[in-house]
Amino acid sequence: MHDRDAFKEVWLLFENSDGRFPLYQGEKTWIEYTYTVEESKWGPWWQRAIRLPTRRLSLAAVLPAELQPVVWGVQTSMTAEASPFRTPFAREVADDVVTYRWATDDPPIHGRFRVEWKFKNPNVPGGAAEMDNLKPSEQMWALGIVQEGNPLLYETARRFELPAEANDARRVVTELVARMERVAQVHTFAKGMGVAAPQIGIGRAAAVVRTAEDHVITLLNPRIIAESASVDEQYEGCLSFFDVRGMVPRPTVIEVEHQDVDGNTLITEFSGGDARLVGHEIDHLGGLLYRSGMNPGVELISVSQYRGTGQRWGYPSDSPQQ
Repeated sequence: MHDRDAFKEVWLLFENSDGRFPLYQGEKTWIEYTYTVEESKWGPWWQRAIRLPTRRLSLAAVLPAELQPVVWGVQTSMTAEASPFRTPFAREVADDVVTYRWATDDPPIHGRFRVEWKFKNPNVPGGAAEMDNLKPSEQMWALGIVQEGNPLLYETARRFELPAEANDARRVVTELVARMERVAQVHTFAKGMGVAAPQIGIGRAAAVVRTAEDHVITLLNPRIIAESASVDEQYEGCLSFFDVRGMVPRPTVIEVEHQDVDGNTLITEFSGGDARLVGHEIDHLGGLLYRSGMNPGVELISVSQYRGTGQRWGYPSDSPQQ
């Protein structure tokens, strides 16, 4: 159904000349299949969307013990909010493999469950030491973040028709949250962070922001409808060209019109650092990178020159008001 570097979706339709194998009440069958996708095209994750009433969803991830795997899970609800799995993984070690098992009963219709893993062994390709030796932009590329120069970053993202495309919106939000989790494991984001759908290869109008206070903001079809006259300048970084930082002027308060998955229109006011983070991501959905908003004559500085890593911008702590 979808075949892009940053995202693949496979739909299975089992049928022959006699029909599509319907199952009726009391009937059951096992269907086994295999597929292979290069890790460079589809990273270390597995995802299941609940389309039919399901009594129990269970999985087992069997990974090489020598790679020192770590596994976690993310679930999205009908409101498109992401949260960790409510029950932990059971971990079993046998010989040269580690098995992580997880299950849940009566998963909700349209719920999405995503499992991700990483390898901590620094002596294997893709391990921690190899990642540490990469430049910041190379780290982001390795994590599946689209880099500057890709045409998708300069196009206006396509809006969702909500609620008709609610399932597509949930899927994209799940992808964004999962990618944000992976990125947060290799870099400190004391100021907060955000990811827009074009940055993971999906040209739709969705973005997710995690504030400095660790609040997650989901933005669907957002647009800025008002902004304060007061403006300040702060250094920003962008995952799509993460080797540099730039001084960017932005309004200290913005009002954003956006939607939830049910198609309801919301207006939220953001201030301080939250306004900067949200504005940065909305720019992405309009095909803009922050360098286009810098004042004339102001140059980018290398990340080695930047002294603000691990520190907040210094705004007062503000929460969004709806």
